[in-house]
Amino acid sequence: MAVTFIRAVILYVCVVIALRLMGKRQIGEMQPKELVITILIAELAAIPMSDLNSPLINGVIAILTLIILEILLSVISLKSNRFRRILNGRPAIVINNGIIDQKALKNLRFTAEELMENLRQQEVFDINDVKYAIVETTGKLSVLLNADRQPITPSDINIAPANDAALNICIISDGKIKKDSFARCGLSEKDLENILITRRIKAKDVFLMTADEKGNYTIINKDH
Repeated sequence: MAVTFIRAVILYVCVVIALRLMGKRQIGEMQPKELVITILIAELAAIPMSDLNSPLINGVIAILTLIILEILLSVISLKSNRFRRILNGRPAIVINNGIIDQKALKNLRFTAEELMENLRQQEVFDINDVKYAIVETTGKLSVLLNADRQPITPSDINIAPANDAALNICIISDGKIKKDSFARCGLSEKDLENILITRRIKAKDVFLMTADEKGNYTIINKDH
């Protein structure tokens, strides 16, 4: 009895530490690789916990191996946009300027009913109210409503009508330029170069830069 208790406590601590090192995410926000590793860790912890003949150290080593692999993959993903896209995929626009992209839905194996269900979960009950909808790499749907359907904010009171809704595209992420984003926003590589020169910064100094289809942009510098 005491041996079982001690093994359970040790494995519990190992699993908690492993999940803590993976970061604070809910199940629905996990990337595929994170979900797979979480399931494997649970299975590996269950074996030595239920089978007293199974060496405890084997389970601990296996859990440590998985968490080291997860950390290694995460570090590589931070350094390489291409590797991150291969590992996690990329967000997919399923409603573009009010028009459903049926090809994108088909590629995601997303049915129209599932799209409507996800919209309702975002408290959107009329698809005509949506300007953009994006399926994130976690599978969660993000929605941008048309300007006349967006909630009123204090800044809207007694102020000229808000500009039409615009989708912000990530141009620079953690110092790396995402060249495939220029086709979807109002900036070119030359525009970006001029902006950086004007601000006297380099791309590697930028934590995040976004731009919309009208060329409006936002830059957040890295904390040094």
